[in-house]
Amino acid sequence: MTGSSRPPATANRAGGWPLLLGLLILCYAVAAVGGLAAGDAGDTYASLALPAWAPPSWLFGPVWTVLYATIAVAGWLVARTVHPGRRRAMTAWSLQLALNVAWTPLFFAAGRYGLAFADIALLAVAVTATVLLFLRIDRRAAAANTTQHR
Repeated sequence: MTGSSRPPATANRAGGWPLLLGLLILCYAVAAVGGLAAGDAGDTYASLALPAWAPPSWLFGPVWTVLYATIAVAGWLVARTVHPGRRRAMTAWSLQLALNVAWTPLFFAAGRYGLAFADIALLAVAVTATVLLFLRIDRRAAAANTTQHR
C-alpha cells in the first residue's frame, strides 16, 4: 500500500462487455423516455426567453446521445470493480438516472416547471454525490459522470 487508507479497486471478470452493453441499453432507455416525453420540446424551447449564448435546439439530441454513453461507461467502470464502496456508488448512479428520466416528462410533457426545478436540483445533488463516490473507486468514472449536469 502506498500510504492510502482506501482499498484498491480491482476489475471483476464478470463486468465485461455484456455489462457495458446492458448499461448502455439502460441509459438509452432513459433517453428514449425523455425523447418520447419531449414531443414539442423544440417549440417550448423556442418560446423561452433565451440568452444569446443558448445553444440551438437541434444540438441537444446529438450532445445527449454522447452524454448518455459517458454516463453508461462511468457506471460500467464502477460496477465492474470489486470495492467496498461499489454498491453505494451504484445506488447513487441509479438515483441520478431515475431523476434524469423524470425531468423531461415533468418539464415538457406535464409543464410542471416547479417540480422539474426540484427534480433538477435533486439531480445536481445526486450527480455530485455519485462523482464523489466514484472518485473513491475510479477517477475516470468520476470524470465521465460529471458530463450530465444540465
